[in-house]
Amino acid sequence: MPFENHGARAFTETSIRKNAPAASGVYGLSDARNWIYVGESADLQGSLLGRLRDWDPALDRTPTGFTYELCLPANRIARQNRLVRELDPVHKGSFGLGE
Repeated sequence: MPFENHGARAFTETSIRKNAPAASGVYGLSDARNWIYVGESADLQGSLLGRLRDWDPALDRTPTGFTYELCLPANRIARQNRLVRELDPVHKGSFGLGE
């Protein structure tokens, strides 16, 4: 099942601060055609801001949108893994950024 309450939001600092809570959950980054990355975090807003700041422009795709889903800390990794299998994002792994 894709993200619950999926709604694309702009992957900008203003949009992240306005729309993403500092709460436990999973998130996805996308461009107009592809899922680029799926991650999990204890602090969605903090992790999304970190990804925005540290995204490597040399990577073949740059995210333009994000979505998220709140979930309990004990369920985050399993939910992330299911989303990765289902959505098959272009990039997998942490890119050296801690969650």
